[in-house]
Amino acid sequence: MHVLITGAAGMIGRKLTEQLITDRELMSQPVEKLTLLDVVAPARPAGFSDHVKTRAADLAEPGVAEKAISERPEVIFHLAGVVSGEAELDFDKGYRVNLDGGRALLEAIRNAGDGYKPRVVFSSSMAVYGAPFPNAIPDDFNLTPLTSYGTQKAIIELMLADYTRRGILEGVGIRLPSIVVRPGKPNKAASGFFSGIIREPLAGMEALLPVAESVVHTHASPRSAVGFLIHGAELPREQIEPHINLTMPGVCCTVGEQIEALRRVAGDKVASRIRREPDPLVVRIVDGWPQRLAGERATALGFTVERTFDEIIRVHIDEDLGGKFVN
Repeated sequence: MHVLITGAAGMIGRKLTEQLITDRELMSQPVEKLTLLDVVAPARPAGFSDHVKTRAADLAEPGVAEKAISERPEVIFHLAGVVSGEAELDFDKGYRVNLDGGRALLEAIRNAGDGYKPRVVFSSSMAVYGAPFPNAIPDDFNLTPLTSYGTQKAIIELMLADYTRRGILEGVGIRLPSIVVRPGKPNKAASGFFSGIIREPLAGMEALLPVAESVVHTHASPRSAVGFLIHGAELPREQIEPHINLTMPGVCCTVGEQIEALRRVAGDKVASRIRREPDPLVVRIVDGWPQRLAGERATALGFTVERTFDEIIRVHIDEDLGGKFVN
């Protein structure tokens, strides 16, 4: 099995790479080769170095996608993308990376010939939905995104479904809820504060909260996100076609409930490091996102997630902080 991961230097890409190396198999076949692609060179993982190719390149540049698939990877995880806040602030960059790069990859597969038909797992987003919302988003809810990022994700979802329908590839789109707690430094994602109000206080630093505590959202841990992607790759195609884009389950809670979970897990002193500072742009973007995801079809297909936000915090402490935090 040869696996290609685009966006491999990102947080989910790194964790996915680590899990594949740990498992050493995918779709009941041994993983013998990994190709890791991103705009910055992904780190070469330990213990698998003789079977890994890393490359710094932009999928939207001519010839990059063709070279990326030249060795015919059987499974492609397409994670490369510009995050929500950045895509909203930089219109051209968002469309170039999220749309042009994705289309270049799909077209490279279409033009490869010789019966090449990989499984393509695409990391989509709950941002493909737009208000007005029902109490919980059902699987058949219309895609009416209210941000450029959501629009770009929705376009690639539609293309993935069409290329699958035409027999060019076997696609599955994984609509992720907000993934928290993200380790490392903050990025430009509008949803970044969902992680920041947990990550920074646990590290002994102040965190800014740009929205009201009444904001409701749906979350999953990075561990669950990796599990979603791997399970999506391994699902038999007859179970998911013709509706190949799936909304994942998650833990639904208010920001205030997130903070109370932090207080339960880490104590009052840690929770007190959160400072309220409204940001109109973030408020506007988040107001256009769905709050609750039903995820009934994905659950029936075996996708699993944490049951409480307390569990999500503990995953971060255990996996990213070595089991310790700053009191």
